[in-house]
Amino acid sequence: MNQQTIPGLGKSISRMSRTTAVKQKLASIRFRCSLQNTILDVLRARPGWVEVTTEGGAWDFYWADVWWMKEIFDRAYLEDQMRINHFRNHYELTRKNLMVKNLKRLRRQLERDSGKAEAQKCDFYPSTYELPSEYHIFVDEFRRNPGTIWIMKPIAKSQGKGIFLFKRLKDITDWKRGVEYQPQLQTSDGSNQLIETYVVQRYIENPYLIGGRKFDIRVYVLVTSYNPLKVYLYRSGFARFANNRYSLDTIDDNYIHLTNVAIQKTAPDYDPEKGCKWSTQQLRMYLTAKHGQVNVNTLFQQMTNIFILSLQSCQRVIINDKHCFELYGYDILIDSNLKPWLIEINASPSLTASNQEDYDLKFALLNDVLNVLDLENRLTGREKKVGLFDLMWDDGPVFPDEGGLEDMVSAQNSSTNANLGCINDRLENLRDIYQTAEALRKIP
Repeated sequence: MNQQTIPGLGKSISRMSRTTAVKQKLASIRFRCSLQNTILDVLRARPGWVEVTTEGGAWDFYWADVWWMKEIFDRAYLEDQMRINHFRNHYELTRKNLMVKNLKRLRRQLERDSGKAEAQKCDFYPSTYELPSEYHIFVDEFRRNPGTIWIMKPIAKSQGKGIFLFKRLKDITDWKRGVEYQPQLQTSDGSNQLIETYVVQRYIENPYLIGGRKFDIRVYVLVTSYNPLKVYLYRSGFARFANNRYSLDTIDDNYIHLTNVAIQKTAPDYDPEKGCKWSTQQLRMYLTAKHGQVNVNTLFQQMTNIFILSLQSCQRVIINDKHCFELYGYDILIDSNLKPWLIEINASPSLTASNQEDYDLKFALLNDVLNVLDLENRLTGREKKVGLFDLMWDDGPVFPDEGGLEDMVSAQNSSTNANLGCINDRLENLRDIYQTAEALRKIP
């Protein structure tokens, strides 16, 4: 069978109608990329896209690192067609302390405007305090809850770096001595360096276990605008499992309590091919078999509410820019009562693949980010689904179409157009939306 590449699919598919082939005639799109992983593969493989390697060369699309946003963005002139992968102050949502500060502010606002019942919708993150600034407030809370386990996290690190658990105040004495009474640290060249800030959170001691092991869920959320807020939810993701069986007998074993792949892959018996992951589809089917579709639909709708409310919490403080978009990596933990908890949000979720299955997921994900952004101007702009991205918020909730395709883990009872862990019909969807857009373009 003859093969041809259809832009946006990220792989070869069977030849379709003559009308579809017209789509390959794309204007050249110039791109730059700061990373050397899956995103660079995606950009280089995309038909009509040309890499710019010279410093200062003109570009239309830039997958930049956060250093560029901090040091260069404010001084750069961006033409109308240019797109870049971060908002200027993206850290308002992804720094652990700022995320909690914004969520607390939203909760107060909801309680003031709509009452306590509405404000309780924000009860999806553990009790959290910023250290050292809120150390004494934390100590009061600690003493009111003897025996509780707490977890310490540096606000700006990822991959599990610097995280530890404790249940006695003296367990953090050395940390406190090192930072609370030193206004600044001095570097080797004599310059001053700010004290590293931590957050301390109540540890969720009753996580949902599968096979006796703790896990969290990595979910991908794409924001193309904050004003008005426009949000897409990716159907595929994965559950990341701890390597060792869960127990509170020891709180020092990271292979029990932390699910970060960077931590788990250092375990002596870690299998890089098998890994410690399930697809979100596998997880949803498992939970549905154990707890029924109604309960699981409720759980996943609560997760959708977390995504929307967290984005609304910083909507007014994020500097909106038509050139910017953001692909967030949400980490969600489910407890034994099927309640979802927001653990953290990543502005630069890892795009390095741990095995072939992980590479395929991220390759398709990143292609679909580009499909949504549509720099080639091939879509109508009214699509509710692009690849595996479902439009779930467009200045208000987006609702699913009547009679849409559902599968064995249907989300038909969800109140919004969010289908996390549902059917993977990516190739069929991309064929349909590009054929429809081409047909509409030909109507006089």
